[in-house]
Amino acid sequence: MARIPAARLLAGLCLLWAPLLFAASPDAALQAALDSAYSAVEADDSGENAQYIPALAAADPEAFGLVIVTVDGRVIERGDTGVPFAIMSAAKPFTLALLLQQQGTQVVLERIGVEPTGLPFNSLEGIDRGVPKPLNPMVNAGAITAVSLLQVDAPEQRWPLLLDYYGRFAGEPLELMGDVYKSVSQSNYRNRALVNLLQVNGWLGADPSSTLDVYNKQSSVAVTARQLAAMGATLANAGINPLSGERVLDAQYVDEVLALMTLGGFYDESGWWAYSAGLPAKSGVGGGIVAVVPGRMAIVGYSPRLSAAGNSVRGMRAIQAISRELELSLFLP
Repeated sequence: MARIPAARLLAGLCLLWAPLLFAASPDAALQAALDSAYSAVEADDSGENAQYIPALAAADPEAFGLVIVTVDGRVIERGDTGVPFAIMSAAKPFTLALLLQQQGTQVVLERIGVEPTGLPFNSLEGIDRGVPKPLNPMVNAGAITAVSLLQVDAPEQRWPLLLDYYGRFAGEPLELMGDVYKSVSQSNYRNRALVNLLQVNGWLGADPSSTLDVYNKQSSVAVTARQLAAMGATLANAGINPLSGERVLDAQYVDEVLALMTLGGFYDESGWWAYSAGLPAKSGVGGGIVAVVPGRMAIVGYSPRLSAAGNSVRGMRAIQAISRELELSLFLP
């Protein structure tokens, strides 16, 4: 048998392996960026758990997970990515998505508003300043109003409709965290004031008591970092869940959701977030942050210790590092 020259053999093997190497390289780059960010912020113990909701105050402050889910369904992760936590305000973009899917863009402009507030997420100030809107769907007043405007045949259908929709974004059924729901319902004095002010000003589309109950439940949905990343990746993938293949949101509404996440996803740290990370994102006081890179991926950080503005400290730092490393900012030339 004739011997194959070593150079030719090596070239042939390179041609054979090249597709495999090429296919592996995107995952390797994402994993390297994620690992680097994780290691860089793991020791940061600044901030503290949300103290005004007892169930959140009791969460493990050391928990920390990072996940990337790409639009073609790849999952890259490290840390506590399978630990359930309360979605809290990270649910707001997905309630907005359902409202848009049902009624289109005009209802948000007419009944809620889209302007950033520069105020804390639970501020009462905007409602009493004479502006005929609850400001935007990423702060509590606007998010409560969004819940009230969801179209159902009977009030008791609103919650199962919303929970099912969240599950379609996640690609699997989601459940309520009973202890968090009980804790939120017993301690949400400020949101009770908000819903009453909204009712007095005529902004709600449903009974204030039932609206607030559904809002409390949406905040208490249990997600893992992996599930929340799948929800974000559905937005990144023009409304199609990359894991299930189901279209959850019409593509024409995705940009409205991402725009409002960019403008108000971090409350009064939203400008700083856009400046430093450059990605649409939404935080929750349960410790989760979901950031979206349109057409490419979602990145989720989970860590319960929060900044003064209510955003996960390690989650923010890690996603910022990944964005810089991979040059993901939407504002890069």
